Order: sequence, then structure tokens, then C-alpha cells
Amino acid sequence: MENSVMGLTPYLTMSDAKAAIEFYQKAFNAKEITRHAAPGGDKLMHVHMDINGSALMFSDDFPEFMGGKSRTPQAFGGTPVVLHLHVDNGQETWDRAVAAGVTVIMPFKEQFWGDLYGQLVDPFGHQWSIGQSVKKPTEAEIQEGAEVAFERGKEKAVHQ
Repeated sequence: MENSVMGLTPYLTMSDAKAAIEFYQKAFNAKEITRHAAPGGDKLMHVHMDINGSALMFSDDFPEFMGGKSRTPQAFGGTPVVLHLHVDNGQETWDRAVAAGVTVIMPFKEQFWGDLYGQLVDPFGHQWSIGQSVKKPTEAEIQEGAEVAFERGKEKAVHQ
């Protein structure tokens, strides 16, 4: 079956699925695979996109089928889920996402685990991280870096 998806695929709820398609195309060079409109309206009941060889699926919010409750990140006051996009061209991907209109929550820079890495939130409230492997630290170097980073995080939290 063509365009079948195997494995684990994120399926998101959007406040505006049509705008999300356009945004993901600009921000992440996503390719639209499938789009199905809901009967009798403007909303999309299913979207399948390809981002860097991985499937991302989503639909508009349909609170009328969820006991009247919205399922968007905005309705929940944010999201505990991070979608990680690992690429060979991290800075280029990061710059394109920023230009498309994301909100940066963790700057893109080299991290103690050997990746260029940063986090952002898209206009629909979904949190993303972008990573690019640049070196392979030893387990001891990772542990040492984690201790420093966690200590800095504690100090920062105390002063806020």
C-alpha cells in the first residue's frame, strides 16, 4: 500500500491545520502527503506530512467529538511533549524555523552530549527540538557536563 506508515508516528491536534501545513513546509521543508477535509466545513480531519523522512500526522481540533473539550496545546496551557528533529544541517534547519516564526525557548548551541541542539515552540503550541551530532563525548564527559548543567539549572531556578 503506497504511503503506508509503519512504526511510531506523532499525531497532533491543531488549532488551524491548514496554516500548520504551510508553516511546516516553510519551517521544516515538510512535504504534504495526504489531506482530507472534514465533511461540511473548513476543518481538516487528517493530514499526513513527511519531515526529513519521518511521518507527522495531525488534524484540526474537534472538541464536539471529545466531550466539548479542546485538545490543542493552547487549551492545555502548553505541552509536555517535545518533537525532536535530528538533521545533518542543524543551523540551516534552525534558521529556517526561526524565520518561519517559531518562539525560541532554548538557544541552538553545542551541548555537553555532543549535539548542536535547541528547542522552540511552533505557532500552534507544539514544542520542537532540533539536533545535529557534532562530536561523540565519552560517558564520563557526558556525566560531568550533566552535573554542571543541572547545577546551573538549580542556581537559575533559585534566582527567578
